[in-house]
Amino acid sequence: MAQRGICEYDGKAIFSKHWGKYFSGFHYGFRSVSVSSGDALRTKANEHGFEWLKQVPLVAKPDMLFGKRGKNNLVLYKTKKVGDVTLEDAAAWIDEKISYKTILLSGQKGTLNRFIVEPFTPHSEDQEYYISATTVGEDDVLYLSAEGGMEVEEGWESKVNEVVVPIMMDEANISHLIRANVPEGIPAENKERFITFAEQFYTFYRDMNFAYLEINPIVMIGNDMHIMDVVARLDDTAGFMMKEDWCGAEFPTAFGMEDQSTEEKAIADADAKSGASLKLIVLNPMGRIWTMVAGGGASVVYADTIADLSGNVSDLANYGEYSGGPTTDETRFYAETVLDLMTRHKDPKGRDKILIIGGAIANFTDVAKTFTGIIQALEVYADKMKTIGTRIYVRRGGPNYEKGLKEIKEAADRLGLSIEVYGPQTHITDIVRMALEH
Repeated sequence: MAQRGICEYDGKAIFSKHWGKYFSGFHYGFRSVSVSSGDALRTKANEHGFEWLKQVPLVAKPDMLFGKRGKNNLVLYKTKKVGDVTLEDAAAWIDEKISYKTILLSGQKGTLNRFIVEPFTPHSEDQEYYISATTVGEDDVLYLSAEGGMEVEEGWESKVNEVVVPIMMDEANISHLIRANVPEGIPAENKERFITFAEQFYTFYRDMNFAYLEINPIVMIGNDMHIMDVVARLDDTAGFMMKEDWCGAEFPTAFGMEDQSTEEKAIADADAKSGASLKLIVLNPMGRIWTMVAGGGASVVYADTIADLSGNVSDLANYGEYSGGPTTDETRFYAETVLDLMTRHKDPKGRDKILIIGGAIANFTDVAKTFTGIIQALEVYADKMKTIGTRIYVRRGGPNYEKGLKEIKEAADRLGLSIEVYGPQTHITDIVRMALEH
């Protein structure tokens, strides 16, 4: 399938259109606006049906297909310091954000031009839950957690329950699977409510031809469901029959793509056609330290660690990730793109270049399968890597990680490449310290 990301506003609009059909017993009060400027928001507030923009505290944030908006300080909402966010507060904040180029923690740069504004929903952290669904191989997979919000990726293995749903499984067995995998942290009074919602969520995901659908968090207050954040990708091969059901959702250009290099665009195109996640940003083509990191959260951790330990952020050549169970061919293409960029120039100071192949402990990505793709890329670029001088440091865990580490070590030795490999017993970023202390 070809996965295409849609805006959060469109994702919530699809929920709203079909809520009565799929989510019996629950209420969702869809109140959102999508605007490109402060003036557009002020104008919207004067239209019939949008008077609430003048009457309630608001939340404003960019709606441009990138995550971690909270960590990037790109969410305006009521806090002890800020107080109630009014219409004028939100409009002024939007105008401020569109007036300059934004740089994310990942290093990605671009201009903000699309925002979503909604009512502020007061709630406590213990009312936040996480739910998502995607396709992995021949199966669908549901992810359920009693904890939602920005930190759900921290300690994913212990916080999130994985429910593998074979494509042809009947509804009764799906219900049994979900019930057997309800996260322990959900309060007793919400357990049945959560089970019912998860069953309905999966049916909605499947029938609407989503390729990926995530609510983080979903806030449950009695039978009122508050969808705080949505990430959604559609299977665009179903577009011919889903146009009305998808509420005319568009497939916008992702944040920062207007300034992309040929290689970055190639990876973005591969990402759009994949069920996995493939991201690449070239920060400094002459940089000394290159990365191939599995996982979005891990990519941020590695970038921060390299910048901290190297003492020179310009040493970091690229930022990106391959995750979500990419195929061997997809991983090979990603690795060849990175290695091609890395081997074009020698280090100006004559030092070896460093290749960090890192990641946390995978949830469902087959490490050996992805490492096969990386090994194939190493075979193509081994001679160029030796010419410029390259040292490789690997740290990985997850399904088949021992086989993957053994095979990449044997391949590098055979090709005459300097390599050190480590498993999950080594701290996730220790290989950065080792590489820089060498």
